[in-house]
Amino acid sequence: MTATTLAEETGRKLTQAAGLNAVLHWSQTLLDVEAKRLDALAAGSLSGTSVALKDNLVTTDQPTTCASRILDGYVSPFEATAVRRLRAAGGLVAAKANLDEFAMGSSTEHSAFGRVLHPLDPSRVPGGSSGGSAALVAAGVTTTALGSETGGSVRQPASFCGVVGVKPSYGRVSRSGLVAFGSSLDCISTFGGNTRDAAQLLCAISGHDPLDATTRAEPPLAMPAARKDLRGLVVGLPREYFPADLHPGVRAGCDRAIAVLKELGADVREVSLPHTKYAVPTYYIVNPAEAAANLARFDGVRFGPRHIGPEGDVRALYRATRGAGFGAEVRRRILVGTFVLSAGYSGRYYHRAQAARRLIIDDFRKVFASGVHVLFTPTTPTPAFKAGEKTADPVQMYLADIFVCPASLAGLPALSLPVGRDEGLPIGGQLMAGDFDEATMLSAAMALEAGLDATAAVR
Repeated sequence: MTATTLAEETGRKLTQAAGLNAVLHWSQTLLDVEAKRLDALAAGSLSGTSVALKDNLVTTDQPTTCASRILDGYVSPFEATAVRRLRAAGGLVAAKANLDEFAMGSSTEHSAFGRVLHPLDPSRVPGGSSGGSAALVAAGVTTTALGSETGGSVRQPASFCGVVGVKPSYGRVSRSGLVAFGSSLDCISTFGGNTRDAAQLLCAISGHDPLDATTRAEPPLAMPAARKDLRGLVVGLPREYFPADLHPGVRAGCDRAIAVLKELGADVREVSLPHTKYAVPTYYIVNPAEAAANLARFDGVRFGPRHIGPEGDVRALYRATRGAGFGAEVRRRILVGTFVLSAGYSGRYYHRAQAARRLIIDDFRKVFASGVHVLFTPTTPTPAFKAGEKTADPVQMYLADIFVCPASLAGLPALSLPVGRDEGLPIGGQLMAGDFDEATMLSAAMALEAGLDATAAVR
């Protein structure tokens, strides 16, 4: 397929999918410009691939709003490193995708521009915060997409939408040009209709970047070879991720995947990550604290629209701009983060959360040091829930991240892939690996994916 044909077809699909509300910015004119650019390039690893960008990745040719009124119409003077790299590899940038405001949410209901609809059931959520990216891939509008992970924001919507979502190790992909949310947690991550597509995109954007001091001095990730079987691979099943009250559809999908792992020759054994129960409260202290610090820059002076307060002084400007510009969930996290960092409370909350984070990291290290190569768990406790079901109770919304935020706290690679369906809704299974061991995780995922497809064909 020529770049011109790809651009035309992508534009047609974006038009047809407008009802999902998954896109914040796109134009056929920009797609045509992209096609001309690609025609002038030699074929690359992403040639023939259309890519949606979560709208917290800055670009110079389209606005970057983070789905927030406080950045309405903002256009960056520079482009994210990951975006530059995927363009250089021949990828067609298709659109900027909708998200929870500033990537804060688990349902993409917190966008200032309206919620994203689930592509299979409009009454349900696609997950979040990268729900727009996941929905576009699930609906077949784009081949792949970039999202961002702070505490599961790619794996959780991948599970809900029935696609593959891959979070790399912290430091594998440059964060330059990703609007900061939780600086010790944020990872640019990838979606694909299958593991190979998501992995190919990850390989293209990976590698050291002098613009981001947290990237490791490692070469770009190489595409791992596919495996026909999993003999010699040790797969751990953390007992804390399989509670007795796990949703029956999720359990059935995971049981099916575990059976396939065993059929492929993997050594499957039970393991323990005893501090998992502290992951959600730890994450929701560390995360708001870093968010409060990072979002202090959005003050009505440097970015986006400005609202002048009635008093006409600087403090009134800040209050008016931030009050009108930030949505309820962002305000909640800024307030929580400011509280846990405040004098007299930081030791009681923030420092204890960091100590708990160390225990969670040590749990993973001990398991991988014991000879386990990858861990397998459910990605989410339930299939996609109904829109509006959890918005009135933030704690219940946060608990949707219970299986995904531990790997984020530990900075480890993790992915979600479809392992079944329950009443027509996708179920995701999660693989996690040791630090910078994406290759083992991805090769295992491709083998599991092929095995699941084979069993489905037999049925």
